[in-house]
Amino acid sequence: MSNAQMQSDPRFDGVLIHESSYVDEGAQLGEGTRVWHFSHILPEVTVGRKCSIGQNVVIGPRVTVGDGVKIQNNVSIYEGVTLEDGVFCGPSCVFTNVNNPRSEIVRKSEYRPTIVRRGATIGANATIVCGHELGEYCFIAAGAVVTNDVPPFALMGGVPARRIGWMSRAGGKLGHDLTCPLTGQAYRQTAPDRIEEIA
Repeated sequence: MSNAQMQSDPRFDGVLIHESSYVDEGAQLGEGTRVWHFSHILPEVTVGRKCSIGQNVVIGPRVTVGDGVKIQNNVSIYEGVTLEDGVFCGPSCVFTNVNNPRSEIVRKSEYRPTIVRRGATIGANATIVCGHELGEYCFIAAGAVVTNDVPPFALMGGVPARRIGWMSRAGGKLGHDLTCPLTGQAYRQTAPDRIEEIA
């Protein structure tokens, strides 16, 4: 993408915002963050350093986004969602915040928190049903529908999503030896549905 229409904003040091996007008063953006076309960041949102906010993204209100987060095009991140450092949100992935929405019934008091831990990846068109925690460095396959908590490093796929393997911190699929094919980092199983890195 060209930086031609990216502008600095005197409210935020070292932040570039496309001229077609809006950042409301009361939002905070960290240095090095870029907000691309047609996006809207609402009040009481905190976005960390060196984040990339893609086209047609809505964040907030009252959302926390960590450092180094990449949010691809057409994603809405609603109140109740927390993204820790290094999270990747693929194009058109979906977060919910109420389990049983009805247009005629206001359920703002029933928002359920969703926490996406450090380094997690959410694939394109995946849906994250509210009230769950996605563990560190988990990997949600494109189109999956997450309806339960996800363990760290888990590779999740399907509808509803089930664990179909393990992924390394570097994003390599682990084989039976639980060794990352990209870095050689070894992992060990500590419970039927839990692994950890070997120091």
